Amino acid sequence: MRRIFNRLAAGLIVAGLALPLAGTASAATLRWSNDGDVNSMDPYARNETFLLTFLQNIYEPLVRRSKDLKTEPSLATEWAQTAPDVWRFKLRQGVKFSDGTPFNADDVLMSYKRARQPSSNLGSIFVTLLDLVKVDDYTIEFHTKGPDPILPEELTNWGIMSKVWAEKNNATVPADLGKVTEESYATRNAMGTGPYMLKERVPDVRTVLVANPNWWDKPTGNVTEAIFTRIANPSTRVAALLSGEIDFVYTVPPQDVDRIASTPGTKILKKPELRTIFLGFDQNRDELLESNIKGKNPFKDVRVREAFYRAIDEKTIVTKVMRGQAEETALMIAPGVNGFDKSLNERVPYDPAKSKKLLADAGYPNGFETGMDCPNDRYVNDEQICQAVVAMLAKVGIKVNLLAQTRLKYFGKIGSPNYGASFYMLGWTPSTYDAHNMLASLVATRTPAVGLGDNNDGGISNAQIDKDVGEIQVELDQKKRQALIADALSVIKNQYLYIPLHQQVVVWAARSNVEVVQMADNYFPLRFVTVK
Repeated sequence: MRRIFNRLAAGLIVAGLALPLAGTASAATLRWSNDGDVNSMDPYARNETFLLTFLQNIYEPLVRRSKDLKTEPSLATEWAQTAPDVWRFKLRQGVKFSDGTPFNADDVLMSYKRARQPSSNLGSIFVTLLDLVKVDDYTIEFHTKGPDPILPEELTNWGIMSKVWAEKNNATVPADLGKVTEESYATRNAMGTGPYMLKERVPDVRTVLVANPNWWDKPTGNVTEAIFTRIANPSTRVAALLSGEIDFVYTVPPQDVDRIASTPGTKILKKPELRTIFLGFDQNRDELLESNIKGKNPFKDVRVREAFYRAIDEKTIVTKVMRGQAEETALMIAPGVNGFDKSLNERVPYDPAKSKKLLADAGYPNGFETGMDCPNDRYVNDEQICQAVVAMLAKVGIKVNLLAQTRLKYFGKIGSPNYGASFYMLGWTPSTYDAHNMLASLVATRTPAVGLGDNNDGGISNAQIDKDVGEIQVELDQKKRQALIADALSVIKNQYLYIPLHQQVVVWAARSNVEVVQMADNYFPLRFVTVK
């Protein structure tokens, strides 16, 4: 198997341990793999979990998450709400970027301006902000549009970049990943303050990180070199783990869980995830890009959206496709996310007969044809889920032409600025673990100037949702805020603006000598990993 894998990988695995850092006797190399690549070294290129978790090894936020997902100091040491519309942050002194440049408030200001560029995918972080003000070299103030009670929670995915490095390399504006051919220096290079530095980058093949010897903090693990290899084929990926070619697998095929768990020398780690997998529709265009219906858009009709919902047998998807590694849901947020309302979490029943009647009432007695976009290397069994949906919709007369692609091409098509999908599958974990993030990113009317609707790929625009989002982001009374969240969730559910499917279970696999911290947001910080 080792010789077979080496031929398949064509040199993708770098053998041997990294040279230990001075005074680090237990230094180790971690060889790990995923089905999809990181796609970019730019931390503002995409608001997507795998890219964000990978790059947080290099770029650090002001406020980070602990092992139990609590906020804790990172590049900021303390913060306080000094007025209802002002948050003051004290920055950590003595920190240097890995090229030796000192970190200070100017880096935060440049990063803020960069993250608010139209080509950035992190604009939703700053929905409530009016301005970022430098008080002195190590003090900054966020001025908000009224109270923002959860601002520190919103900053945990915003990695700070070097002003000097970005200006020197003409990288003060992010390259737009929606334009697949567009790159900047930051697309293939990286330089942050974090625990690791980029040593090698071969897109879609291999990315190597090495420990930053001058990091201001201390890792709890012992990994000094991390070799990431993309292995798209699930069988090859699992075989590499079982044979010892790699130490850790981030995306585990459900069909291989029992096999890995029962093989000596390997183990499975499971945890419920906060991510919701769902289906979306183009509800913006007057005519779909990919349909045989001309002159109108069927998805603007709530009866059609309900018909699609009732045609999908989610119980079968959970049991057959996901092999029980998911929990069906009726909401766009998971239990554990602030604002989750158990009373609303009951799915509309699977009912293909009613689905056909709804289609007939909407003027489509014989159904119609639509395209569907799906990743094949992003979520657990993503392409298989979409194939199941295609088959289920066919039973009620809907012909779905499925296009499953790698995440780079998929996100480039469905997201800003193209918004080229008629019907699509997506997943979302609120980075703040609060419902407002989902509502502001996925459901609020697209308003790029203020960061609303950044990932509203279907172009939803609902006045009640917009009103609720505006009030939720400034409401300090928790009961009133929860009532507003429940109202918004009810509108999504009753208007079938999305079709929630399930929350997948985080399933990782590792060699027995690898200790990792599994987090419910599916983040994988290398600083927590120990290889014995």
